[in-house]
Amino acid sequence: MMVEKPNRPSLKNVHLPNSTPQQEMELAQGMVRVNHLYRSALKVAVAQMEILDEEFATLNDRSPIHHIEYRIKTLDSIVEKLQRRGHAVTIDNIYAYVQDVAGIRIICNYLDDIYYLRSLLTRNESFRVIQEVDYIKTPKPSGYRSLHLAIAIPVYLLDGCEEVIVEVQIRTVAMDFWASLEHQLRYK
Repeated sequence: MMVEKPNRPSLKNVHLPNSTPQQEMELAQGMVRVNHLYRSALKVAVAQMEILDEEFATLNDRSPIHHIEYRIKTLDSIVEKLQRRGHAVTIDNIYAYVQDVAGIRIICNYLDDIYYLRSLLTRNESFRVIQEVDYIKTPKPSGYRSLHLAIAIPVYLLDGCEEVIVEVQIRTVAMDFWASLEHQLRYK
């Protein structure tokens, strides 16, 4: 099962400090490109996950993939993250400092499935793992557990190929429940 959380860029609710209408227009135009690139990278990565899921279902009695969720980070969230980290709100800084603009969450039934899927993803010649953070072996103080991979995905466009970073989180159903509950308690 695939779950997309749709998002379209909009600057109407974003107030940039000391920005001019020209800067806002340039940022809006840049966000259209950012949104297209990251949406395209998600399509490539999700298609690969769907192929693996179908192959597991065809060849085996079960798939390690329970379900997949994916989303593009909202413009407000991107702006907030850049500002919180002390970076100017520019398109270049989005590419440089925000590795989770595009996110995929793969939910598994069992712990072993997480590391099996990781091995499949990391041996894929098209994908390049940029960073790995294992919150399963070393949970956060809150108890949060998940395997995070920042993966460079090739996106073929009219003017050539660009690598776009997609954050992949792999966790069990139980870990996902805990993360959702923790998120609601902390942010809601």
